[in-house]
Amino acid sequence: MIKLAVVQMSCSDKLELNIAKAIAKVREAAQAGAQIILLQELFETLYFCQVEQEKYFAGANTLENHPFISKFQDLAKELKVVLPLSFFERAGQAHYNSLVMIDADGSQMGLYRKSHIPDGPGYEEKFYFNPGDTGFKVWKTRYGTIGVGICWDQWFPEVARAMALMGADLLLYPTAIGSEPEEVGGLDTRAMWQRAMIGHAVSNLMYVAAANRIGTETVGGLEQTFYGHSFISDYMGNKLAEANADDESILYADMDFTAARSFRAAFGFFRDRRPELYKVLLTLDGQLKP
Repeated sequence: MIKLAVVQMSCSDKLELNIAKAIAKVREAAQAGAQIILLQELFETLYFCQVEQEKYFAGANTLENHPFISKFQDLAKELKVVLPLSFFERAGQAHYNSLVMIDADGSQMGLYRKSHIPDGPGYEEKFYFNPGDTGFKVWKTRYGTIGVGICWDQWFPEVARAMALMGADLLLYPTAIGSEPEEVGGLDTRAMWQRAMIGHAVSNLMYVAAANRIGTETVGGLEQTFYGHSFISDYMGNKLAEANADDESILYADMDFTAARSFRAAFGFFRDRRPELYKVLLTLDGQLKP
């Protein structure tokens, strides 16, 4: 069995306080026996993407000279835990919503850059982030093979299926999602958000987990309340743990990757796939070109 922990927490406009809180949560989870620990998307700051303001680009850092990633590498090595770590990346003249996978020995295993970038009221990410250019990633960590999508990626079944085909045992989704601005009409996406990812768990017969933030954040005069409800699903779509909308939480679940692999193979989804029929998925308009 492998123990997963999912951290749900609020964030402030003080980077040092957010980092200290995240480190404390990781230590708490490791003390409880967690071997893989998921923090939420862009946990070092408020969710600045509510507005389009150039001053927030100052928060981006290169992977090579990052102000806090090395602290989490040392932490992972000390605690012998795997840490998928979200951060705002600057690379040359480009900016990405990125994640570095840190293995249980503290080493960097590689980088993923968010592939799907939303653009709408309250989620103005296209102003800040280039579309990711890494392709989807899975990593063979000390405790299992892990695939990670970032927030908006979690709505796309193609992402989950690609990572499953690449050998993932576990799909993780660090997230920042909550209320929509008034002009959207009071839309509440929480149930849809969970159903989409639980669908990935069922369709790929794979463990899935998401870490969301909580709290009301005001950025540039706009206010957004994040709805939490971080969760862990097993490979049949059963929720093993779920947080509420208001409280900082650490969720735990024991995962049996061997049992999941056996069930997945016997169920036949991957045996009965017909990739030669799926070429339409490579088009935007559904029309195959001669």
